[in-house]
Amino acid sequence: MALNTVRTIDDRVRVKTALVSVWDKTGLDQLALGLLAAVPDIRILSTGGTHDALERILGPAARGALRQVSEYTGQPELQGGLVKTLDFKVYLGLLSETYNAAHQADLARAGAAPIDLVVVNLYPFPQVVSKPDVTPEIARANIDVGGPCMLRAAAKNFHRVAPVPDPADYEAVLSELTASGGRLSLATRWRLAQKTFAVTAAYDSAICAYLAQLSFARVSGTYDVKTGR
Repeated sequence: MALNTVRTIDDRVRVKTALVSVWDKTGLDQLALGLLAAVPDIRILSTGGTHDALERILGPAARGALRQVSEYTGQPELQGGLVKTLDFKVYLGLLSETYNAAHQADLARAGAAPIDLVVVNLYPFPQVVSKPDVTPEIARANIDVGGPCMLRAAAKNFHRVAPVPDPADYEAVLSELTASGGRLSLATRWRLAQKTFAVTAAYDSAICAYLAQLSFARVSGTYDVKTGR
């Protein structure tokens, strides 16, 4: 199968739909209120505790702007939040291309929307495993799956999508959206994609380093291991 390549893209992309799912909620109020001010008709998809926080921040405005990802996809979250965003409609929205007729037809068929902005930061795995009393099971539970997947998909499709992996980038993103009528430039999307791949690479490296220093005896001793059914 031939790789899918792109020739035609837009410089400035208007942000119509944002996906916001963050562990670190620093600056979330600034982000939410700033997005609504810069793009009054924006739709924000969110999950779990982030959705609840956004609902409190936005107040009555949340009724028009905010939607649960599970409501959007039609799939409830798996117990414990293990699966929230790993869904075809989400990734169709992240990876589809503006000038690809087949992608546009798939969006229409699935009732999906292009997602233009992805604001995600990850479970604090490096901080958790730095604690002296951390167990292998606590470490495993803090390995983020959906977050890196969304960030990587958004960064891969920097042609159209802006990934925001760090609250430190909120101010610059909001300033550009405000100044440009709710649009983000290719230069900004490219810069954010570069940073995103650096963030996810460092995160994976931290996981690899932690797992490498664990003995199998310590890992297996953590659990009540059954012989099988």
